[in-house]
Amino acid sequence: MDLNALLETTVVGLGYELVDVELSPRGRTIRVFIDAPAKESGVDVEDCAKVSNQLTRVFEVENVDFDRLEISSPGMDRVVKKAADFERFAGQDIQIKLRIPHNGRRNFQGELLGHKDGKVGLRLEKDDVELEFTNIEKARLVPRFD
Repeated sequence: MDLNALLETTVVGLGYELVDVELSPRGRTIRVFIDAPAKESGVDVEDCAKVSNQLTRVFEVENVDFDRLEISSPGMDRVVKKAADFERFAGQDIQIKLRIPHNGRRNFQGELLGHKDGKVGLRLEKDDVELEFTNIEKARLVPRFD
């Protein structure tokens, strides 16, 4: 079983959402970002400890070789990857970097309008734009501080 499938199965089985996974250059550190959409307060230390303990046991059984396992909440500037995330966070500010330029631009920042028919809607200062979901290289929420 590959690492991503193993993480997805375990994290979802515990009632959390797997947001992102980062591996150190040599694969010795595994960083797992989880969310708890059902909890209004988000992920806390107990959630991270619960996932860490379970993953440590699973990795032992599956012979996953690592030096350090880090479990964390995705933070306020969370990564947005899945199509469902682009729907869930509609109305929030987002930064998007494209693989291939759209109208000569690769970087966009604006209000996320959602995801529909393979396109992500974004409200910019002057107009709205639709970006191909499959062309998105990286996307992160931009926290608002009033």
